[in-house]
Amino acid sequence: MTYRAGWIHFTNVAPILDSLQLPPGVSAITGVPTEMNAALLDGRVDVANISVVEFIRNADKLEALPDFSVSVLGPVYSVNLFHTAPLHALRRIALTSQSATSVALLEVVLKERGLTPVLEGAEGTPETLLAAGFDGVLRIGDSALREWYAAVGPLTPETTMTALPHTGRAGGQTVHVTDLAEEWFAITGHPFVFAVWAYRKGHPPPPDLVQAMREARREGLGHLAEVARRHALKLGLPERVVQHYLWNFRYHLEEPDRLGLTEFALKAVPGHAPLQFGPKPGKREVERTL
Repeated sequence: MTYRAGWIHFTNVAPILDSLQLPPGVSAITGVPTEMNAALLDGRVDVANISVVEFIRNADKLEALPDFSVSVLGPVYSVNLFHTAPLHALRRIALTSQSATSVALLEVVLKERGLTPVLEGAEGTPETLLAAGFDGVLRIGDSALREWYAAVGPLTPETTMTALPHTGRAGGQTVHVTDLAEEWFAITGHPFVFAVWAYRKGHPPPPDLVQAMREARREGLGHLAEVARRHALKLGLPERVVQHYLWNFRYHLEEPDRLGLTEFALKAVPGHAPLQFGPKPGKREVERTL
């Protein structure tokens, strides 16, 4: 019987998925986070790199690989709130339907800051939605990365990649870009975990698929400049911007990442079931966390 994988193939997972060779008996489909979340939960795929908030919300049904994640410590550059008024003065924010985690993260950040703007589902570019009357627009993924650069770029050779601009122009008006992962770090001091590789309990991925994923990750991180070059061409962005974007990610699930995950779970989904992770390499027991 074929084991079915569901990949969210944004640029941020290119170092893992670009060179992944599926072993015999494994097939794969791709989609945006909300599509893969649903596909895993309703049984259309058996493993997926899903939004971490859906892993938390469904912790009674799901388990995650113990050493894979999409995490950052500080800015992420592709989960952005574009806004024309200061953060404390926002009244209406347009939410993307593509990612449950980014919406939950925004809700946590706003609550921690004591802010209560109206949140409304709406799709479109920041320029379009800001012109339509929203004063904030949440965008994610490759589109958000391109839109960030369109607003704040172009960068000069002297621009340091560790002090990238947060203010620019869009649609003839000044636009601020708040990086939600950077806000999370400012609030908690922890990394933020955006995705884990999850599967339904009792139906873990075959060992040869997990090993192929580990080998692909090693290959991708070892040739990050080549990965960045390919995706910079696809995105229409400077190579050094994409390389900085990719080397910023944490693709394992280490103890600092788990601390951030645990804190987000407590803030975003109080009363969730214990989070469970498959055994680490060389171990047999399933791990659990609050």
